[in-house]
Amino acid sequence: MALRNIVTVPDLILSKISKPVENVDDKIKELVNDMIETLHSTTGCGLAAVQVGILRRIIVVEKDPGNPIVFINPEIIESSGEQFQHEGCLSIPKVSGWVRRPKNVTIKAIDLNGNELIYSASDLMAQIICHEIDHLNGVLFIEKTEIR
Repeated sequence: MALRNIVTVPDLILSKISKPVENVDDKIKELVNDMIETLHSTTGCGLAAVQVGILRRIIVVEKDPGNPIVFINPEIIESSGEQFQHEGCLSIPKVSGWVRRPKNVTIKAIDLNGNELIYSASDLMAQIICHEIDHLNGVLFIEKTEIR
């Protein structure tokens, strides 16, 4: 495992759409392990592969320390409710803002073993997942920030 540099604005890679992972091979597993180690070196609770310069649809989220969850090719298949929460981003240091997101989400993804999974989340975990999926679509939270 290795720490990777976190890409920050104004790097244009952050505005690009990430490509799906075709096969969960050793290279992908190494990337995921590096992403987890990199996330652990920060104060963040989520990281997308594009944030370490790799345009692949992979996110790692960790609401509870020591319990990272990996989602490969995640897509939101259901959402409901609304929450208006304060956010920041490892790729935009020292900037934060208020963002409106779904209160509940269900996503479909694959895990590190290549198995499909369905995962439902609410509140903070839903916020983290939506934020990281936005990264995969080239969207930064500052594009959604509202004045409170």
